[in-house]
Amino acid sequence: MTKAQPASDGKISAGAAGGPGQLREYPSGAASDLRRTGINPNFWYPVAESGSVPKNKTFATAFAGERIVLYRGTSGAVFALEDRCAHRQVPLSMGVVEGETLRCGYHAWTYRGNGRISQIPYLPKGVARPPRGVRSYPVRELYGLVFVFPGDPEKAATTRLPELPQYDSAKHKTMFFSRTVQCHYSFMHENLLDMNHQFLHRGVLGKIHPELLGYETGPEFVEARYRFVPAGGRKDRGAGLLSGEGFGGGNSPDVITIRTQYPYQTLQAVPENAELPAFSLWTAYVPEDAEQRTNHTYGLLMIAKPPVPGALQLAWPFIRRFTERVFAEDRMAVEAEQRAWDEQGEDWNHEVFPLILHVRDVLRTNGVPIRPESALCGAATFCDGARRTGTASDTESNQPG
Repeated sequence: MTKAQPASDGKISAGAAGGPGQLREYPSGAASDLRRTGINPNFWYPVAESGSVPKNKTFATAFAGERIVLYRGTSGAVFALEDRCAHRQVPLSMGVVEGETLRCGYHAWTYRGNGRISQIPYLPKGVARPPRGVRSYPVRELYGLVFVFPGDPEKAATTRLPELPQYDSAKHKTMFFSRTVQCHYSFMHENLLDMNHQFLHRGVLGKIHPELLGYETGPEFVEARYRFVPAGGRKDRGAGLLSGEGFGGGNSPDVITIRTQYPYQTLQAVPENAELPAFSLWTAYVPEDAEQRTNHTYGLLMIAKPPVPGALQLAWPFIRRFTERVFAEDRMAVEAEQRAWDEQGEDWNHEVFPLILHVRDVLRTNGVPIRPESALCGAATFCDGARRTGTASDTESNQPG
């Protein structure tokens, strides 16, 4: 197991080089406060469930203060645009889908999926062309989710999406989660990775003794392995069904493997003496507001089907109820952490668990500075230059395109 010692004030201390298995040293103040670190936009992030974007409809979503509108054209393809009309800044999500284009609901300016203006119905001949249009985002649909790439679009093609082979496996059934949580995304990573908080779930899981078996760290990941040993107390029925106990298994310890692989997080539970996981969880925490004090949590819980046909279907409501109860308790805790940070104006945490110091290091070094001003334009980095120089429009016609 990698070993490291926290500083007396709970901040990162040892290993100035910051290599694998080491902790970086950070100065005091805002620069070292993880809660002031923004998530790196150069990754694929889910921003909606596919079912939320039906044909010929719009769907308003957001990433770190950037308002985004999704729409599905008649071909079935999903497009993502900055959710503002270049004309009067009215949200395009209030508009109408026509074929593969999106028409603003105010003055009927029409946009293609690449953000270019295809029509301004009343534009007189000879009138100067209007602004370039709006930003478009690379889009992919996978695992029943709509992913966008909010960073540098040139990096989208070479940035891998998460790989979840169990999602498409006939041996598994997937449960979706989609919830808004009022906290910085880093609190979510810490909550799942630090299994020492099981006392919080004592009313759902009974008494659990989590034993850290070991962990590994690197520049972009932290992975920990725990053994969950039951120690008495009443357990929610859904908890037993999820871990396989209700399908013929025993009350044996589970080995839980949790990995933060920036920016995502995964968890696998393998009953002792079993070869395959009873369930696997993949999660992404997507900041919604510009200050990144709110995140939308998307989760895919992939549950192994038991040998008895139809058994999982019968157990599904109990498992759903159990997972919702656990998530509600976790949300209560992390939102309380965020409120404390808001009241104090900085991170007063005195962390004593080296594993969490490592994951904070990963989140901090892979993150970016929070820029609340970027919310003023869905692509401040990309459009500032055009605004300063008055770049000519790419409007191609005042007739339908």
